[in-house]
Amino acid sequence: MDETDKELIALLRQNARMNVADLAHKLKVSRGTVTNHLRKLEDSGVIHGYTVRLRPDAETERIRAWMGVMVEGNQTRLVISSLLGEPGVSELHDTNGRWDLLAALEARTMTELSEILERIRLISGIRSTETNIHLATYR
Repeated sequence: MDETDKELIALLRQNARMNVADLAHKLKVSRGTVTNHLRKLEDSGVIHGYTVRLRPDAETERIRAWMGVMVEGNQTRLVISSLLGEPGVSELHDTNGRWDLLAALEARTMTELSEILERIRLISGIRSTETNIHLATYR
């Protein structure tokens, strides 16, 4: 990844909807150069999608929670693979400290959240979990 790629990614992180002409202008390169860099980053999997980020309070019907996961022995890769296949897991992070992994969960209802938790508890290689429901965001 070269400096143009890094600057391009930084601009897209600020606004993933910025058009190619504006990206080219800000990077001081041609539109073709931006298009080639985007294609290269997408083809290599560095960029694997574009999304919309909403304020946490914009989707009041969504229930969000965080789950700390303690992994049994050397089962981390198996657990990560299983959690990445769980549709209720919106983010998954490797951490240090008390928990080996931190999973962000999303559900439409408490019943759906309960079903997600039940499926996760059945994953082989998980020693224990602790779930906290998101109540408010201040920053």
